[in-house]
Amino acid sequence: MFRVVRVVLPACWPALLFSGVLLLQGCSLLPKKDAGDSAASTPALVSDGGDRAASASTDGEREGKDGKRRDAFSVDVRGPDSVREYLSLHLEIQRYKTLDDLGATEISRLMVAAEANARELLATLGYFTPALTLELHETPASDKAPREIVVTVEPGEITTVSNVQLSYAGPIADDPSAESQRDTIRTAWALRAGQPFTQQAWDDAKAVALRSLTAKRFPTGNIEISRAEVDADRHEARLSATYQSGPAYKFGPLLLRGNQRYSADGIRRIAQLPSGADYDQQKLLDAQQRLASSGYFDSVFLTLDTESGTPLAAPVIAQLREAPLQKVVLGVGFTTDNGPRLSIDHIHNQLPLLGWRAVSRLSVDRDIQSLGTEWKAIPGDDGWRWFSGAELKSEQSGSYVVDSGRLRGGRNKTSDHIDRSYFLQYDYATNRGTDAPPSASAVTANWGWTGRYFDDNGSPRRGYGLALELAAGYTLTGQQLPFTRTYVRWLGIVPVGWADGKDAATLARRSRLQLRAEAGAVVGKDSAQIPSTLMFLTGGDTTVRGYAYRDIGTVRADGQTVAGRYLGVLSLEWQRPFVYKDKLTDFESVVFVDAGAVADKPSELKPKVGVGVGTRWRSPVGPVQADLAYGVDTRKFRLHVRLGFTF
Repeated sequence: MFRVVRVVLPACWPALLFSGVLLLQGCSLLPKKDAGDSAASTPALVSDGGDRAASASTDGEREGKDGKRRDAFSVDVRGPDSVREYLSLHLEIQRYKTLDDLGATEISRLMVAAEANARELLATLGYFTPALTLELHETPASDKAPREIVVTVEPGEITTVSNVQLSYAGPIADDPSAESQRDTIRTAWALRAGQPFTQQAWDDAKAVALRSLTAKRFPTGNIEISRAEVDADRHEARLSATYQSGPAYKFGPLLLRGNQRYSADGIRRIAQLPSGADYDQQKLLDAQQRLASSGYFDSVFLTLDTESGTPLAAPVIAQLREAPLQKVVLGVGFTTDNGPRLSIDHIHNQLPLLGWRAVSRLSVDRDIQSLGTEWKAIPGDDGWRWFSGAELKSEQSGSYVVDSGRLRGGRNKTSDHIDRSYFLQYDYATNRGTDAPPSASAVTANWGWTGRYFDDNGSPRRGYGLALELAAGYTLTGQQLPFTRTYVRWLGIVPVGWADGKDAATLARRSRLQLRAEAGAVVGKDSAQIPSTLMFLTGGDTTVRGYAYRDIGTVRADGQTVAGRYLGVLSLEWQRPFVYKDKLTDFESVVFVDAGAVADKPSELKPKVGVGVGTRWRSPVGPVQADLAYGVDTRKFRLHVRLGFTF
């Protein structure tokens, strides 16, 4: 139902409305001023509680004495070092200080939000009951800003962990074979009772435990529930986390993507992925590294297919990009042992008929010129492969130049930590110079074993390595006499001192002792003419520092130095990381003592000693090592620089 209401207006109202419309239309016909004239003639004052008009009326307060633009305000955080720097970096109010049109009212609103933001940030550091004071000061004479916000912080007592409870869901919870993995996760839990609670430490502890879960058998594991209950009054935090393991996985077939030239069977033999074994992330990475270092591929990436629906035989997908069949590599280098070096490498990844991989190299530096080639077959199912090699070399060896040649052939096997080999070898050596030793040649049967047990083979902080070489042979020059050759090399790195905490960064601050020992012996009749390349010389960057490369040997009655039958080297090095402002750097200082001796009889071994200091830089391409050594016997200083760590 609609009702019509009749409204009666006085007669004057229509007249007034009509006059107003005419006035508005007339204003639109008036001449207009541009924005610049308007701004010049009338100050743009917009009242917002009085402060915006004051801030916009002049630009002078946004400029310092030097005429440079100032910020709207500055922030000064005052409090203990443990929180001051963190708040200065992360307070959100810092983002607004460069805005042009901020007045006192807006700054006051930002200060209210800044207090809440500061409390949130302090909570992530474990301070849940801080006392905060925020003050706004006018600083018209400051070159930084016309206003300063002072944040005074009293963080109060830090919250500590009172209890930690870890639980599991899924197959890992009841699987007896997973007991050791459960214990490993609990043992390695980083945030323990009694330690300060911070958000970063809580997140890191959960992440480390998750990585430990997914590293073996359970790659799809996740954090099902995590809870941190904080009692601010008692400054305590109770932590709990439940890890869902998901199904246990086993390695299935290796599926290749991108291979064209090389056989799938050969690639699988190089990878040596243990199909049917429990999933292990490290084994997957080892297989990937074997493929990448084989030389057949420019890039390799292995992933476990967790979407296949067959966890007990999950396929491993290998994304491959094959290297060129042949390539030439030009190299330029420098060593303090032998000066500048030029090299040319030719690589053939599939020799005709044999199908082996061949690497040939021509290398020239100040003291050594060499030409060699090495051929390797694809390993068999047992990991062993055939190899052969040949080399011609001319080098400064003691007081003489030695021209030598070598042929060898045999089998070797490379695994995660151990290299093995056995082979036959032919050597000949000709010495050039006044009263040079006679030429010699020999054939030997050799066995070699090398084990590396370092925490990092590229830049180790702890661990050890051991290498053994045994050979038995006959001389072919002069009388054909038997002889044996034995060589042992050992290197150990031992952390020393004590460190609070068990995290990797803290342990890295500990100093270390590096101990190195070498010993060698060639046993045979004195009349046996053994090639000098099978005997021993020492001295240089990686042996006895403070002496030239292969400068320490047997000294004959005429003062000439030649290779000897017995070798002994010992080295002690103290390594200490540099810490700057309580932060670990990539640099280390070292102090060392080296001693080495070579002789034809054990009783004649007289060590030559080198002492010195040096520095280490953990660069992206490997450790750079620089040492200044003093040779006690020569009474001379010598600089030794090298790149990388090898054993």
